[in-house]
Amino acid sequence: MSADFYQLLEVDRTAGADEIKRAYRKRARELHPDANPDDPEAEDLFKQVSHAYEVLSDPETRSRYDRFGEAGISGAGSGGGSDPFGGGGGFGDIFEAFFGGGGGRQQAGPPRGQDLEVTARVDLMAVMFGTQVTVDVNTAITCTDCSGSGAGSNTQPVTCTECGGAGQVRRVRQSMLGQMVTTGACGRCGGMGTVVVTPCSKCSGEGRISSRESYTVDVPGGINSGQTMRLTGRGAAGPRGGDNGDLYVHVAVAQHPRFAREDDDLICDLPLTVSQAALGVHQVLEALDGDLDLVVPAGTQHGHEFVAKGRGVTHLNGRGRGHLRVRVSVVVPQHLDEEQESLYRRLAEISGDEVASADKGIFSRIKSAFS
Repeated sequence: MSADFYQLLEVDRTAGADEIKRAYRKRARELHPDANPDDPEAEDLFKQVSHAYEVLSDPETRSRYDRFGEAGISGAGSGGGSDPFGGGGGFGDIFEAFFGGGGGRQQAGPPRGQDLEVTARVDLMAVMFGTQVTVDVNTAITCTDCSGSGAGSNTQPVTCTECGGAGQVRRVRQSMLGQMVTTGACGRCGGMGTVVVTPCSKCSGEGRISSRESYTVDVPGGINSGQTMRLTGRGAAGPRGGDNGDLYVHVAVAQHPRFAREDDDLICDLPLTVSQAALGVHQVLEALDGDLDLVVPAGTQHGHEFVAKGRGVTHLNGRGRGHLRVRVSVVVPQHLDEEQESLYRRLAEISGDEVASADKGIFSRIKSAFS
């Protein structure tokens, strides 16, 4: 007398479909012949567990088994007999469930076209508010002579006789575990389901031709270098009427000679002389979006930052803009004429600052610990 199917899977008779599936995967991993080489008992038990799962995973056969036992499922499948898997591809379904459902049947038809990549080079001014740029790409476009079918004039693709239009064929082979059923792309039509008997002379039956195309791309304000935009359906056309791929546009923002970007803020340096920093000055700053009046108060220190709110880059994912930050850079003169040196020495004297002697020879003979 054969073992009870529920006992083989180590589940209760009230177990649900998900619990039975989990239990089968666990038992199958334990008993699989690859994990138990040279163990005929484990191999036989693996077959019994697989058969038990085949029965209990189907609501109809499980119901008959619960009511009548194995007598209620004898001959189930497409042939029964001594095959413990019931024939007809049942083990193929079990194999698929055990290994996560890979290799499932795919719909026949032309494949999708390739995705394409291109770089859009823009300047900092362009990304402040957004802009449009033109990009050129080498791509594939639908053949106009055959409208993408790949068939010559006054002809149409015909249904593949090998797969009957399914695009896939089933192959059955015998193994130590019983019948193994696999599904793969049809070799005659390449998974298309149709065959071009008379190819189009322009595209040689491909349904598409090579071309260099120009596209206008909307670059949003606030985008930054390294970010990528996806343009759906702007990639290469698929063969024989397949859907277009996507176009990925990588953004590269050129460096500006005066302004740097930090998040959505713009930063620039404001060089001031010692006199301007000490006494104050009115400056007109040429910003990217227009002139800006800047009053530098007397006594402004090196490194001080002035902030013009809302004069930076547009926020990419929201309203408003960043700020313009102006950093003071006090520039000390490197070469002084006699009059300038005299005035600086007079200032140092008034301020009580210790400075180098006017005798440069003496000063040059002092060795510094710093290079």
